[in-house]
Amino acid sequence: MAHQATTPVRRARLGRALGPEPTTVSGVVLLLPGGHEESARRPSPMLATASVRALGRRLARAGRDDGLAAHVVHYRYRGWNGNEAHLAGDATWAADEVVRRYGDVPVCLLGVDMGGRAALRAGGHEAVNSVLAIAPWLPEDDVAASPEPVKQLVGRRVLIVHGTNDERTDPELSFRLASRAKKANRDVCRFEVHADGHGLHQYRSEVHALALDFVRGALFRASFARPLEDAFAAPPPLGLRMPLAAGFGKSLRR
Repeated sequence: MAHQATTPVRRARLGRALGPEPTTVSGVVLLLPGGHEESARRPSPMLATASVRALGRRLARAGRDDGLAAHVVHYRYRGWNGNEAHLAGDATWAADEVVRRYGDVPVCLLGVDMGGRAALRAGGHEAVNSVLAIAPWLPEDDVAASPEPVKQLVGRRVLIVHGTNDERTDPELSFRLASRAKKANRDVCRFEVHADGHGLHQYRSEVHALALDFVRGALFRASFARPLEDAFAAPPPLGLRMPLAAGFGKSLRR
């Protein structure tokens, strides 16, 4: 009988901790890169993670004294792949892996593009206390399909950041999702980066500063910067269309 080769099972994995890992880990940020709507191909390791590595390194450096560890999640597949929702499944697996490695520590899911959708979808994991979605890819509203779920975000701090000139992922869709999420969970806010595109290159330092302030506040109970506090407290739509000011982060008041 001819030997039949078995197809190896693909597994997600965590990359090494970015930057010097703290002696004692007190909180973890999981970085979820972008992806494709449909693809069964394996992601290219360096290209796939490029969108989140710089931010992850900044978070790791700034949060080391707090006990922050930052890991990039390496997906099994490039694509979300419809009802399979592979990227969200990998985010859930990664949160489980954090619990296995570090114990009972709070987790922030930080996703970019399709990784933003994965972060929002997997936000209900019991270890996750916060979600940050940057320029998230979200499906078009379709009366024939169920809308993106938001109930799993109850009890979590949620921040969405989107450029108003994004031509790849529709900022109006993230506003609509934030509006629905805000009805179920008051701890939701959204910042708009005016005149910036999908990569948020013009205001990268401001976006990174906002991400750092959010992560430290959510994971370690540090005081949020005033603009972030105001965004959480403001009723919709004000707190969901909060402009990110040029120079944010240069003189944060804590």
